[in-house]
Amino acid sequence: MQKPAPLGYGLGLRPIYYNEILSNRPPVDWFEIISENYMVAGGRPLSMLDAIRADYPMVMHGVAMSLASTDPLDFDYLAQLKALIERVQPAWVSDHVAWTGVHGYSLHDLLPIPYTKESLDHVVERISRVQDYLKRQLVVENASTYVSFISSEMSEQDFIREMAERADCLLLLDINNVFVSCFNHGYDPLAFIDGVPIERVVQFHMAGHTDYETHRVDTHDQPVCDEVWALYEHARRRFGDVSAMIERDDNFPPFSELLDELQRMRDIDAAIAAEKALSAA
Repeated sequence: MQKPAPLGYGLGLRPIYYNEILSNRPPVDWFEIISENYMVAGGRPLSMLDAIRADYPMVMHGVAMSLASTDPLDFDYLAQLKALIERVQPAWVSDHVAWTGVHGYSLHDLLPIPYTKESLDHVVERISRVQDYLKRQLVVENASTYVSFISSEMSEQDFIREMAERADCLLLLDINNVFVSCFNHGYDPLAFIDGVPIERVVQFHMAGHTDYETHRVDTHDQPVCDEVWALYEHARRRFGDVSAMIERDDNFPPFSELLDELQRMRDIDAAIAAEKALSAA
């Protein structure tokens, strides 16, 4: 396992902010792109990506690899992804523990799986094949879930830990997804985070969600809520110096509000560092 160096504090790169980023060169350490949005032959998205990449490190985040599907791996997709990797030279490439379609149909969603030994074997084998094809470690994210399976034989965090160790992949810990899934299923989010292996985590996602009282939905269209900020602090204390970013995919605020959320991350981390320094004195 070769864990990449931390990048600092980042944002998801979204078209609505292209001009502001290029004009103002905001104090963001890095950007994350949605890989599929740039798997095209040309046009404005690629030209904007090239221009912004000249000033900022990038990571690539996919939503269509369908690692848990029973369909064969899509090597046409992987070939396009590999070509984009060559162009972008990202610090790492990520996708999800989920399936997005079956029998050749895409459902355009990140769908849950049963946490069984059979599922684990299947996902580990597919991650290993993707890594062999891309010739790099994959970073794999926990998806938010809204249903569970009575056939599950282990917790989600145990599944993720075994998956990462057996496939020798890295992990993207989406803290909002932890909160959403644990709320929906009545699990303890602190126990979830404490069950994830420290040495595998290279990135945090932070985002907002929609509160429907009886359940939460990972919509990425709201500010990060206080409960998720508290969970972020717990994760930061456990995992230490990990690249962290804000995702926003709808109901886009002024760019300054995203910078404020990045600053809140920095403030939490600075307070933790000061507390540790005081304890060590």
